Amino acid sequence: MAGNIEERFQTLHEIIHAARLNLSQNLWDYVVGATATETTMKRNRLGLDRIGFRPRVLEDVREVDASAEFLGHRITLPLTLAPVGGLDQLGVGGGATIARGAGQAGIAFFVSSVTNLSIEEIAAAATGPKVFQLYVRGDDAFVDEHITRAMAAGYDAFCITVDSAHYSRRERDIANRYTKPWRARNTGMDYQAGLSWHDIARVRAKFPDVKLILKGIATAEDAVRACDLGVFGVYVSNHGGRQLDHGAGAIEVLPEVVQAVSKRAMVFVDGGISRGSDIVKAIALGADMVGIGRLYCYGYAAAGAEGIARVIELLEIEVIECLGLLGLTSFKGLNASYLRAVEAVNAPHVLSAFPLLELPHSRL
Repeated sequence: MAGNIEERFQTLHEIIHAARLNLSQNLWDYVVGATATETTMKRNRLGLDRIGFRPRVLEDVREVDASAEFLGHRITLPLTLAPVGGLDQLGVGGGATIARGAGQAGIAFFVSSVTNLSIEEIAAAATGPKVFQLYVRGDDAFVDEHITRAMAAGYDAFCITVDSAHYSRRERDIANRYTKPWRARNTGMDYQAGLSWHDIARVRAKFPDVKLILKGIATAEDAVRACDLGVFGVYVSNHGGRQLDHGAGAIEVLPEVVQAVSKRAMVFVDGGISRGSDIVKAIALGADMVGIGRLYCYGYAAAGAEGIARVIELLEIEVIECLGLLGLTSFKGLNASYLRAVEAVNAPHVLSAFPLLELPHSRL
């Protein structure tokens, strides 16, 4: 099967094209869409496109190692699959398939609480580092139950999403008159809207040994508050542009958060990450781990766990090439001195990193 996947998908473009063929219009719009004007989503891509490289030459780069350490595991790349809701609609197996794909690729994954499968069923399918992510849809007992179950099932860390106090107007879905099945099952938005720093402090006090990550941090001020509470991870994210419209690109927010955290916690970032070079840029700006969302969903929709693993394999090829051409043999030594500000050359959109999809005579 692996050989067939490698032959079938030699570029990320081909995986995206296959995913589009496999998904209905409603589900495709769910994956690629964002909130309202989709400005935040476009700024995610624009921010990455405005960063250029400053390569060093005449270095011995015959052997390049792009691996990293995360939660006691050696992983292929400093990369994680970000939590995505409703995965069971995009392919077979939902969170369990995501776990298997991440395991095959040798990277970490976050699983969303918006899933059909149980915490335990997904954990049983995992072979590498795993994090459970919670949308708070209940009271303190609800939160505590999820943390207790996740830790008992062997998750390495626990993540609470903090940028979803109100559910956004995703107008592609509205225009399609598409009501997502998992939305009907997930009531209790008042609890998410009422979530406060007091609640985070309570969780830290009750579960001091749990590695707690807060996802959806977008300012230095909130990064400082998170670190003051002793969180394990600060996750810079704007929900892929799916929550607050007219937000800044995640990569543009990253430096102020890195500075504010000052190594007191791990820094994660996602938002528009589409290429190996994007991963390199994020690490150069101080991220410890980089997340992908839509990109692995394309692999999942195209070919299940093998499709996810192939996405990661292609990203690894791109990362190794990028590091080598920068004059580096690993992520060690990579910093902002390898970057420069440049003008973007493409109009940003959700697939602007994949120009072959737009060519009229492409073989896709």
